[in-house]
Amino acid sequence: VSGKRRGGRGQGAGRGPTTESQRGLDWESGGRALEQELPGAVFILCDVTQEDDVKVSRVPVPTPISANDQFFVLLQPFLALPYLRKSQGNVINISSLVGAIGQAQAVPYVATKGAVTAMTKALALDESPYGVRVNCISPGNIWTPLWEELAALTPDPRATIREGMLAQPLGRMGQPAEVGAAAVFLASEANFCTGIELLVTGGAELGYGRKASRSTPVDAPDIPS
Repeated sequence: VSGKRRGGRGQGAGRGPTTESQRGLDWESGGRALEQELPGAVFILCDVTQEDDVKVSRVPVPTPISANDQFFVLLQPFLALPYLRKSQGNVINISSLVGAIGQAQAVPYVATKGAVTAMTKALALDESPYGVRVNCISPGNIWTPLWEELAALTPDPRATIREGMLAQPLGRMGQPAEVGAAAVFLASEANFCTGIELLVTGGAELGYGRKASRSTPVDAPDIPS
């Protein structure tokens, strides 16, 4: 979306949790709104956790996360490659910092994110003869509604959010727009970059232990009392 608003062209896909009562309705209304806002955008409603929606393009797998990550890691870029080769476009995958540094109690998630980063490097080699660049972005702590929802499930949401902010030397969490800006850079100005993992982490991977002594008030999330 950030790139489209700056006049760029591309193809992307997104996913997110939803309840059964919201399934389809929220996503379709949001997608149709984007079609109106972004000229040339085409919205197709598809639930990759439902066998009927994806059975043609994948072999059956047992869990929703398997279906989701198989689609995003393998099918999406490869389906786009014939068109990208003609236009000498580029692929930007979204991985995660935890794919490199790990995360407790999250083996399947960490493994899939590590796979995204590894596939990015391999695909960059394969596609370089066609002039197609392949890069990935690995965000760290980005303040999103999901982060807030997960914090609310902990015994002390306020303390959880504060620890999340202090995990970066910059003393705050990132904003979704900052990830978007990284994608715009890779898509437009990073013409000599391929196979790289761009960390959007506020330095969370640097050093040991807590990274900041106090939180930064700028762009800090509202911590529930």
